[in-house]
Amino acid sequence: MKKIILTLAIALGGILSSHAQDAKIETAINPNAAEISFETEVIDYGTIEHNADGNREFKFKNTGKEPLIITNCQGSCGCTVPTWPKEPIKPGASASIKVKYATDRVGAFEKTVTVSSNGKTASKILKIKGVVKPDPSGTTTTPAGH
Repeated sequence: MKKIILTLAIALGGILSSHAQDAKIETAINPNAAEISFETEVIDYGTIEHNADGNREFKFKNTGKEPLIITNCQGSCGCTVPTWPKEPIKPGASASIKVKYATDRVGAFEKTVTVSSNGKTASKILKIKGVVKPDPSGTTTTPAGH
């Protein structure tokens, strides 16, 4: 009896495993899928003044054959705030993801923005970096690491 149950369990496990692999293959291969192609995946602010303009943008193009839908953009902390297009981006069309860094934080910084979409690469990580000079008045309240 134990042998029969063990044999059935192994057979069922093999069947379920096979179907799961088939499902992965079907969803992974879509030659017409949207594809997000960025001009650059890293923006270097360089050395900037305290409270300088922290707005930058990542320009991209949908190089796929289906509309690109960005479902979310998430900054690695509260000091990095992204905004993205909510409407689908047609194949061949360009758009941008805007990022605002809080430049009241003195010192070196390196932050990320995670972009989630229906593209061939479902999740893409963008990076911003730079150095904010000290506040000339000397009243710095928040370090860059937060």
